[in-house]
Amino acid sequence: MQKPLEVTFRDVPHYEEARELIESRAEKLDEICDHIISCNVMVERGQKHRSSAQPYKVRIGLRMPPGHEIVVSRDPNKADLHLDLEAEIRWAFDAAERQIKELMEKQRRDVKKHPFSEADGIVEKIFRNDGVGFIRTFDDRQVFFHRHALVNDNFDTLREGAAVRFVETMGEKGPQASTVQVVEAPPKY
Repeated sequence: MQKPLEVTFRDVPHYEEARELIESRAEKLDEICDHIISCNVMVERGQKHRSSAQPYKVRIGLRMPPGHEIVVSRDPNKADLHLDLEAEIRWAFDAAERQIKELMEKQRRDVKKHPFSEADGIVEKIFRNDGVGFIRTFDDRQVFFHRHALVNDNFDTLREGAAVRFVETMGEKGPQASTVQVVEAPPKY
């Protein structure tokens, strides 16, 4: 993951064992998909239920390029009230794993149908006044680009988070992108 795992607990006793399970399951997600940007996990004890069971609620939020978000959360009113914390964590991570695999399969099918839509990296920084920016490749390298390297796109409307294809060359100060083509724009918030 590009950002460290974030875990938050609310009213949960013995959270150290739960944290270890969460960390190991997050590592497994990272093995399945090596370009996860961030993973946030929130674990809380639900409100007391009429049968005196207190279900746990586990919410997982994942961000993946280019602009995809996966959120896993189960409605405590529809959940099994007798699941312990470990079982609820396992359920949430199993659901996240299924969603990641579905997204990756969808992206693979898209690539087979549209071979030019495969991205080489994500626009990480843009310096509009200087007419330059940086692309973060999927193997975690930073590549410089100039506004004139953009193909069929306007530098002034380019946004950080856009997925791009490019040809990498060696410039005077390091790797430089030429023939930069936007593959997918980031979602507007």
